[in-house]
Amino acid sequence: MRLSAIEYIESKQIRKDVVEFRTGDTVRVHWKVKEGEKERVQPFEGVVIRKTKGANRATFTVRKVSYGVGVERIFPLHSPRYERIDVVTRGSVSRNRLFYLRDLKGKASRVDVQEETLEVPAAEAPAAAEGAPAESSEPKAAPPAGKKAKGKKAKGEKTAG
Repeated sequence: MRLSAIEYIESKQIRKDVVEFRTGDTVRVHWKVKEGEKERVQPFEGVVIRKTKGANRATFTVRKVSYGVGVERIFPLHSPRYERIDVVTRGSVSRNRLFYLRDLKGKASRVDVQEETLEVPAAEAPAAAEGAPAESSEPKAAPPAGKKAKGKKAKGEKTAG
């Protein structure tokens, strides 16, 4: 199937170096600002509260609080105006749009940080043959019903002392 002229032009403008991030992540966008004849890079750091889809029209919204005032900025994902996007922290959220953060203040407006888990391949895992005892997958047996477990007191029993 042949691309139309518009689809062809749009496919040429898509950036290849877009970093993977999701809603809830804290990102730092290094945006190129033109002041007179000079151009400098200004970082904008905040929480991604929204991502929209679309080939070269995809955007994301970043929210930060600056001097007690909430500031939101919408960035085009495939724009040549930003230098790079750094993911500062990964957020653990269960929604795609985080507009409820607009109504929250202070510590309540923080997003939970996702735990970074390092997966170890089976080939690199320590082998049980190196002297470490192999752990059994069987559950441990419970103590007999008449006897109590060591260290725990029965109901109504007083401790010595």
